[in-house]
Amino acid sequence: MNPNQPHTLPPAYFDEVYRANNDPWSFETSPYEQAKYLDTVAALPNEQYDRAFEVGCSLGVLTEQLAARCRQLLAVDVAEAPLVRARQRCSHLPQVEFRQMTLPAEFPSDDTFDLVVLSEVGYYWAAPDLAKVADLLLAALRPGGQLLLVHWTPTVHDYPLTGDEVHEFFLAKTLPTGPLEHLHGHRAAQYRLDLLARR
Repeated sequence: MNPNQPHTLPPAYFDEVYRANNDPWSFETSPYEQAKYLDTVAALPNEQYDRAFEVGCSLGVLTEQLAARCRQLLAVDVAEAPLVRARQRCSHLPQVEFRQMTLPAEFPSDDTFDLVVLSEVGYYWAAPDLAKVADLLLAALRPGGQLLLVHWTPTVHDYPLTGDEVHEFFLAKTLPTGPLEHLHGHRAAQYRLDLLARR
């Protein structure tokens, strides 16, 4: 194994981050986050999704907003501390289920989805694990189902990948023979958003 090869950030990394700060990325208070969440939900073309999957839900701030558009929403995170807060935040939303789960080692393999949201999480995986996660997500995405990607684009030295690398990896699957098609996308000052659909 190449010691210089970046590794997927382990659950212990996030446990430590949440021990140091219960809202380490200011999801609850940041104007940047609030504007990005509005943009994220506005990018969804369907009024309702039957079964959605949010990977890396953290404190459930985006989860709560997505829930209004979902008949059922499974939200997962690698760390237990933020899930406690997320369950409290969304306790009034019976259509939302939270699970502690580490992809790609764990996956809701008995489930299929018509919406998958990958927001601010793809760059935590090293490239080989991102490829495994992508295969699992594509297998679980129903024909016509949508994959929404939203990621911070500046480089973070701790992270194995950049937001742009994550998006370009998935956009490579939208070639004419690929399993996905690109519905739309745009860049904001510090993040990018792309919506894809399973052919």
